[in-house]
Amino acid sequence: MQETRQRIVFLDYLRFIACFMVILVHSVEPFYLGGEGTLIPSWSAGFWSTIIDSALRAAVPLFLMASSYLLFPVKQDTASFFKRRFIRVLIPLIVWTMLYALIPYLGSEGEIDRIDNFKRLGWNFLMASGHLWFVYMLVGIYLLMPMLSPWIERISKREEQTFIGLWAFTTIIPLLRPIAEAVTGSPNVWGECSWNEFGTFYYVSGFVGYLVLGHYFRVHVGELSWRKTLAWAVPLWAIGYAIAASGFWTRMPKEFPVSAPIDLAVEMETSWYFCSLGVALTAVAYFLVIRKITASGRFYRNIVLPFSKVSYGVYLLHMFILVPVFAWVNSWGLPVPAVMLLATTITFVTSSIIARLISLLPFGKYIVG
Repeated sequence: MQETRQRIVFLDYLRFIACFMVILVHSVEPFYLGGEGTLIPSWSAGFWSTIIDSALRAAVPLFLMASSYLLFPVKQDTASFFKRRFIRVLIPLIVWTMLYALIPYLGSEGEIDRIDNFKRLGWNFLMASGHLWFVYMLVGIYLLMPMLSPWIERISKREEQTFIGLWAFTTIIPLLRPIAEAVTGSPNVWGECSWNEFGTFYYVSGFVGYLVLGHYFRVHVGELSWRKTLAWAVPLWAIGYAIAASGFWTRMPKEFPVSAPIDLAVEMETSWYFCSLGVALTAVAYFLVIRKITASGRFYRNIVLPFSKVSYGVYLLHMFILVPVFAWVNSWGLPVPAVMLLATTITFVTSSIIARLISLLPFGKYIVG
């Protein structure tokens, strides 16, 4: 009970929910990614990918807001902060990156090129471990935290609101680029060009906005009633979801099967970008609601809390489980949404058990964080 009192309970629920959302995103992807890059086999696959995935893209922003809520501004000296993050984040990343480079997915066809994998590791994540892009980005956010901490402590509430408003404007830019291209022939805006990607709003855009949002919620948003929470969260979520879903659906061809290079899928995902308006609005809505979940009874102590402690490990390892599980479940001939949800649930539970067992090892923290 003492440990429960010391924890921020809603953040444990947030990790539980957001991790399930991430795995569900990866269970949706096979229904519109494949072949040359884009492969949508049927109307049902396209429809359910739109309906389900449009509600899930806020998972990554939620993780960032949770980290900010806990760590920003940094209270310890910079060296201690980086040392702790290195042990907690980077060492497990290195371990699992090596495993993805060496071990093929269960049931996959063909050999993996381990030598080529290790050549690539010095430059980026592997295609087999594409979900690890998030950790690279997170490390970048950690590098910024000590430098931005004096600034966030010094500015007023109004100044912080001004920054958030400016950042919110940048979330519209992905939606404006197609308009700019139609008008000018180029998607570049406000100083961007072929020799300069750092336009006017570059330095106030991106994931740093979620860092500031997490701090704003902790410092400036007091306890809200359920009525007031829902009064804000419901319209924010509805507007954000409408933007995310309509953007994907309208960009998707309607003659099935759809088979095209990866460029089409990238274009379809424009309204799903993590730093785009629709996703940002749904992220704020989810955070408002999850913030109200503070029950610390049996379900929390026996399920949510143990999971939260190994959630990073679940994220790191889950693709090893999901790929064969998805192939297995998809062979049963179930409806598309049932395949998505069942594959996610099996993967979520199995990955959680494995991560928990690893954490009990003497060196477990170096593997699952």
